This record gives sequence, C-alpha cells and structure tokens, in this order.
Amino acid sequence: MSTLLHAIGLWATRARWLVLATWIAILAVLGIAAGLFSQGANAPITIPGTESQEAIDTLGRTFPEVSGTSATIIVVAADGERADQQPYEQTIVDAVDELEQLDDVSAVTHPFDEQAAAGLSDDGQAALVTVQITGAQSDVSDATADGIIAVAEQLQDRLPADAEVSYGGDVFSVSIPGFTATEAIGVVIAFVVLLFTLGSLVAAGMPLIIAIIGVGVTIAGLFVTTAFAEMTSTTPMLALMLGLAVGIDYTLFIVSRHQEQLRSGLGVTESIARATATSGSAVVFAGLTVIIALLGLAVAGIPFLTALGVAAAAGVAVAVLIGVTLTPAVLAMAGLKILPKRQRDALAAGAPIESAPASASHGPSRADRFFGGWVRGVTAKPVATILAVLVVLGVAAIPMTQLRLALPGAETLEETDPARVTYELTGEHFGEGANGPLILTGSIITSDDPVGLMEDLADEVRDIPGVHDVPLATPNQNADTGIIQVVPEDGPQAESTSELVAELRAHHDEWLDDYGVSLAVTGFTAVGIDVSNLLGEALLPFGVLVVGLSLILLAMVFRSVWVPIKATLGYLLSVGAAFGAVVAVFQWGWLGDALNVHATGPVLSFMPIILMGVLFGLAMDYEVFLVSRIREEYVHGADAQTAIRRGFVGSAKVVTAAALIMFAVFAAFVPEGDPSIKVIALGLAVGVFVDAFIVRMTLVPAVLALLGDRAWSMPGWLSRVLPSFDVEGEGLAREIAHAAWPADMPQARIAADALVLPGDAASTSGGAGGADAAGVGAPTIRVGVGEALVLDPQQTGRAVPIAEALSGRGPIIAGTAKVAGLLLPERAASLRSRAAWATPATLREALQDRPAVLVLDLREAGQADASSAAVDGMRSAFAAHAVSVARGAAPEVTPVVLGGAELARRILPEGTELVTLDRTSAAASARVPSPVSTPPAESATERPLISPVKPEVVSHFSDSEGSAR
Repeated sequence: MSTLLHAIGLWATRARWLVLATWIAILAVLGIAAGLFSQGANAPITIPGTESQEAIDTLGRTFPEVSGTSATIIVVAADGERADQQPYEQTIVDAVDELEQLDDVSAVTHPFDEQAAAGLSDDGQAALVTVQITGAQSDVSDATADGIIAVAEQLQDRLPADAEVSYGGDVFSVSIPGFTATEAIGVVIAFVVLLFTLGSLVAAGMPLIIAIIGVGVTIAGLFVTTAFAEMTSTTPMLALMLGLAVGIDYTLFIVSRHQEQLRSGLGVTESIARATATSGSAVVFAGLTVIIALLGLAVAGIPFLTALGVAAAAGVAVAVLIGVTLTPAVLAMAGLKILPKRQRDALAAGAPIESAPASASHGPSRADRFFGGWVRGVTAKPVATILAVLVVLGVAAIPMTQLRLALPGAETLEETDPARVTYELTGEHFGEGANGPLILTGSIITSDDPVGLMEDLADEVRDIPGVHDVPLATPNQNADTGIIQVVPEDGPQAESTSELVAELRAHHDEWLDDYGVSLAVTGFTAVGIDVSNLLGEALLPFGVLVVGLSLILLAMVFRSVWVPIKATLGYLLSVGAAFGAVVAVFQWGWLGDALNVHATGPVLSFMPIILMGVLFGLAMDYEVFLVSRIREEYVHGADAQTAIRRGFVGSAKVVTAAALIMFAVFAAFVPEGDPSIKVIALGLAVGVFVDAFIVRMTLVPAVLALLGDRAWSMPGWLSRVLPSFDVEGEGLAREIAHAAWPADMPQARIAADALVLPGDAASTSGGAGGADAAGVGAPTIRVGVGEALVLDPQQTGRAVPIAEALSGRGPIIAGTAKVAGLLLPERAASLRSRAAWATPATLREALQDRPAVLVLDLREAGQADASSAAVDGMRSAFAAHAVSVARGAAPEVTPVVLGGAELARRILPEGTELVTLDRTSAAASARVPSPVSTPPAESATERPLISPVKPEVVSHFSDSEGSAR
C-alpha cells in the first residue's frame, strides 16, 4: 500500500495542474447534473416486508381513500364558543369544498360530513379536518401542499380573531434540513485549530479547501442519484457532516507529516511522496474501516438504512481519494510556503530547522512539554488510571440503559412550526393518541354482512386496554376490505402505544378463528414502531460485526493480540458514553435549552446503528495514528516505556488537532440542526471527544504501560494466518534504503542475500547441504542482463521455493531480494504481474505476455533425453521473443530454469550465461554454446552462492514469538 501511494504521490506532484483541473471538472459536471436532474431528498422511511408496510401497500390498491398520506387542519374556537356552531360550521364546510378541489386529494373528513362525520372534540371547541392525499409523502406536489396552507390561512381570516387555525399532519411533519450559519462555525473553529497546529495560513487553509471540494463532489453526486433512486432528507446531511470532518482530518495528517519531513531537510517532491505513502496509508486504512462499517449497515436489511450507509460511505471514499491525490498536488503547488516563514528562512539559510529559534536551542516546545507531562502522568500509575477511566465512562454510560427509539415526528420540530402547533393542539383537544391513530385492516370478501362484521370487530377492539376510541370501522365500496381506526390513549412516541400495537397483533389468531378475518396493524405510527423494533434488533449483529472487524483489522496492522482487544474495549466505552449523553439530553432534557432541543422523548431510531458505524471508523483512525507511532519507536529499539513516551509526544499534537476539528464540526450541527441530524451530531461529538481524549490519550498509554513488551506479541500461527497491512510505511522505508542495492551489481536483474524460505530447515536437514535445524537460506544470487538462473531440483530441494519466491509467488521469511527492480516481499504483487511461469507447452504463449522474468519449468521435460522437437520449439519461441525485443515491442526477459544446466544450454538463446547451483553450494557460470560448438566443461569457474543462515539472522526478521514480520 505504501509503495503504491508513494507512486501516486510522485505522479500527483508532477501532474499537479491536471489533478486539480480533474477534480474541479468532476465537481462542475456533477453540480450541473444535480441542478438539472435532482428530484430532491424527501423520501419516506419505509421497511418493505413488515406487516405494517405490506398492509399500507394493500390499502393503496383496495382502499385508496385511506391510503397514501394526509394533512390536517385544526380549528379551535374562541373561549366560550363552539366549533359546531356558526360562523365556524359553515366556514369549515366552505374550506372543505376548496380542499376537495385540490390535485391528488382523495377524501376530506370533517365533523359536518352527513355520511361519516368525525373530528369534533368532546367539548365542541375544536374541529379537525383530515385531508387524505394519494401517493406517498414524498410524492405530494408543492401545489397541493401550498393549496392546503392557503385554505388554512383563508380559514383563519374568515373566523373570529380569537379563533386559532393551524395546519399540519404527515405532509408537513418532515422538515428538509439545510446548511445554516451555525454549522459554518464548526468550519471556522477547524481553521483556527489548523492554524495553531500547522503554523501557516496556507497550510491551515489547504485541508479546508480540499475537504470542501470533496464534500461538494459527494453532495452533488448524491443529488444526481435522486434521478434514479429515492433518498431520505437525512442522507445528504449525514454525508455532508461526515465528509467534511474526515476530509479535513485526512488532509491534516498528510500535511502535518509533510511539514515534519521538510523540517528534517527532505526535498519537497520526495517529502510529498513519502507523506502520501506513510500518512496516506493510515488515511486509507482509517477510511476503509469507516466505509466497511457504514456498508455494514446493510446487515439490518432495511433499504433506507442501507442507502444511507452507502451514501455516507461514498462521502468517506471521496475524502480518501481526494486526500491522496489532490493533497499532494496542492502541496506541490505550495512548495515551501506550507511551512511558517521562520522555518522557510531557516531552510533558505541552510540551517536545520532544529537549530532555529524556539526549537532545540530552547529545548522541547510547549506542546511537547505538555504532552510529555500528560503521558508521564497517566503511565506513572497505570492501574489507577485504568480504574479511573473505567469508573468515569461507566457512570457516563448509565443513561444508556433507558435508551428508547422512535422515528421523529412533528413533536420534534420547533415550537413555532405550524406542524408542531397542530400536533400540540390536537393532543390538547382530542387526546395525544389522535396524533398517531392506528389502523386495523383485512380482507372481508367472504362476509355476507360486512358492515355488521366491522362493528363487531370494533367492539372487540374497544375492550382492549390502551384504546381511547374507535371512531371508524367500515368496509370499502367493494365490501372486500375493511378498516378499523384505533386512537390510542397516548401519543405515537409513548411506550404504551408500542405495547398496544403488540397487544392488537396478539389477538390476530383469536379474531381469525372467531370472525374469519386476518387483521393487520398498520398506519404511520405502526410503521414507525416496526422500523424502531427492527433497528433495535439489528444493533446486536451489527455490534458483533463491528467488534469482530475491529479485532481483525487492528491485529493485521499492529501484529499484536492485546492492542486490538484494548482498542475494541475502548471503542465500546466510547459508544456507551455517547449513548448516555444522547439519552441525558434528548430523553431527560439535560442542557435542552442550551442545545436548542425542541422536545424530549425517544431518540431517532437509526441513531445508534449510525453512531456505532461512524464512531468505529473514527476510533480506529485515532488508534492507528497514535499507536502506530508508539510501535514505530518500539520496533526501532526503544524499550516499551520509552516507546510509549516518545510515540505519544510525537503523535499527540496531530491527534488532538484532528479530534478537536471533528468535535467542532459535529457539535456545530447540534444547536440549529434538523432533529434527525442533531441527535446523531451530538452523539458523534461526545463520542469523538471521549474516544480521543479519554480512551486513546489516557486509557491506551496506561494499558500499554501495564502490558510492557507483551503488548506487541502475537502467536506465530496467528501471524502466519493474518495478512499484513503496512500503515507505517515500513515497506517503503525499506525500498528507499535498498534503492541502490546491491552495491556489487546495481543493475542486477535478480539479486538475493540471506534469504530464508519456509521449510528451509526441514528440507535441508536430511538433504543436500547438510544444514542443522536452524535452517539454511537460499543462496546469495546475482543474475545480470543476458544471464539466466538455473535451479536444478535434482541438486537442491530448495529449487522450487526459490523459483516461487523470485517470481513473487512464494513467501520470504527473511532476507533481501530484488527482481526486475522490485524489492521483495514488498513488491511481490507487482512482480507477479510481470513474471510468467511456463512449461515447454506454454512457453510461446507466456512469452507473448511480455514478462520481465520467466520461470521455465522443465521438471516434466526430463534432462538430456528431451526430444529434439521440444527443444527446437522452445528455442524457436525464444528466438521469436528476441525479435520482439529488438523491435522494442517487448522487454528483455530473464529466464529462471527449473531443470538441469545441460538441458538449459540446449534451450536458451546463444550467448546466454548460466548461473547454476550444485550440491556443494557452489555456482557455475558458463556460456551457452552455439548448436555446432562443444559445450563447456562442467568444471566451469565457480563462485559460492549458498551460505548457511545463522539462527540470530532468522530471529532478526521475526517478532518476539518467532513469527514472520
């Protein structure tokens, strides 16, 4: 990964203007397309397959008058007056006539309907007009919604001044969130943090600009997709919030590493490439964890949640892509201006930055002294620190035990919003249950008395505890479907309403036996309850997925068992604290006025699963940047305690800045945010703060100090099973160190020193070479241009493992190897694409792929007794390839022959020199003769190629448990 990103960084540096123009063009194209094709983001939250949703879909076909969505207008007469008297009655009837003329209005229910009067409060002071509209909530046209508003306003004008008229209902209960000036405060705070962290206006502005471009691409792309798929209003705002936060942080990590390298004297171009490779690797890893966690939302099996996760994951993916491509391009444009002026002047004067004022001559910086004191404090008594953190976060998580989930309704809107006013007036005059009526529906096609059947069922429903009223029980016009409207005693968010839904469904079999009707419970309240229940049930499998993923990914990165366990437990503590804060604020009302919480009650039903997914990625982000620096110090020779102190001081400043930026961005969405967004934003803000400052920067150093060297151990079997993910750039550092290797033959096509391959000890203990149990490595190999390596399986048992390793197909435990300019094992994947493995039958086809290295497997072809036709065919294939090389159509190939030297001489082109291995660990070099010449004697000039590998050499490339690194 680091090698690939190094190449991307170099390319982006050279093609800086192309990269910038490409991203701007993408933004422009998507922006124009969004303006032309966007259908808006106001899709309803539904779950296909649930009882309530299937019943609603059925009603849309059999009983359209009660399907679709609805709006309400409530009229409250002045004190001492009644709504069923004049002038109220006639004015309301006139308004109903106007409502019935609006497009898509299928029915209007009011207290003065001669056939089905409904909607007069018990005291007669309030009248409720219900407007039934065909289609889903998101399909209601602006003309219809504006028409309802206009009728309500005219109704207010026609009634006495003390009367109150308000409109609301499902049509007006969902607000479309937008970006306000309050959210921009988070960006301003982020800029201030960046300025203090990076010390330069150019450096501080760069992450913001790059993140904004990335967010623009994401949001524009999402609105383009609305031309083909529906999207909830929460989706783009979550993508915006998350994309902005991670976009700033990811660029910050790369810019900070680039500044550090420039101060050490590295050139601009190479510094950009290395920063992209090292910090960029961590960015890719962190981004992948967030993306995987967000895509994991699909485990709930809920379409709108899956779409939300995919959209948010797309935002993070764009942030990663733009971070590792546009960031190096812009850094190249900035040059040394990315540094503060004082540091630029020091570099221009030829003095190292460390000798500049306020640096080495004045001792550690203030930040280094602060973080040094912090880490000394938390690791001085690690047990006490661990216990303190556990107690504090345990107490913070206590409110989580009372977490209740629901979908947001009008009650979460601002107090002055007409839909909120209507909701409260309806609850005041008709009871809270009137805001969330339930519907029982079923097929009654077999009944010969549909009206009587519905009345009998209504009587059964009235006897159920929790039912306030059954105002309507009727068949449809075709008498094949019946509905019963049920008004609960409490509102749609009340726990008693959820219990009532469960109770009604519990009577299903009883009513089916007694009346022959299969009744389903539906209505928007029931849909919301079903959504919340399914989301609650999905938390456990999703949590198992996230925790399991955390353990595996961190084990891959840190080659440790304890580090993943500690990181995962810390993540769970952060989640608990975040849930606790959400419950305290949005259910209990703590700091409600300060945070502009409009109403207390159950929290957004998909908040927990979203928060768990996003916070998982961010927690792994901080874990990687902090612990990788500690591990780097440990790997380079520092003892465990010293590594903790050095690594913490070296990374804490950037981690602190990144956490403060994320906290500011998330927190800015709380005061004025949409109700659906602000609960997620608060949870993320608290979760980020707790995870970064309490878990990662307090608990983690204490746990590592307590574990000591054991923190970095891993059983050998586990190390062999898990793939390695190099986020620290160790592989890149090794490639840079071996750029001119081998010194004795810099242009060698194949070079190897002190290789140790799997099975060396076993294969050599009883075979050629007679090595001891410590193992004998592969030979010291040098193969230049025009030479071929011959590995005879008859002479050494390591012929096949060596061939596999040198073609990128086999593992290397230790040692150094470079083939076709690619260092192994770091570039094994690249080598595999440039190396071919052929038999005599497939040689010609393999050479047509233009490989740089070719393993010719002659084990099945025999030795000197190979047929002349087979030999001629192989020589012809090599001759044809030589023509392609001469024309520049193919690169020169370096053969590795798995067979005897005699047969190799007969096959390879004239002039090819052979490097061979024999039983005495020696090499012979001989020129391949022409067909008419006499073969050279077997006693050709020899040079040693195999040397025993000592046990200490093997252990140098292994971890403390003897497993490969």
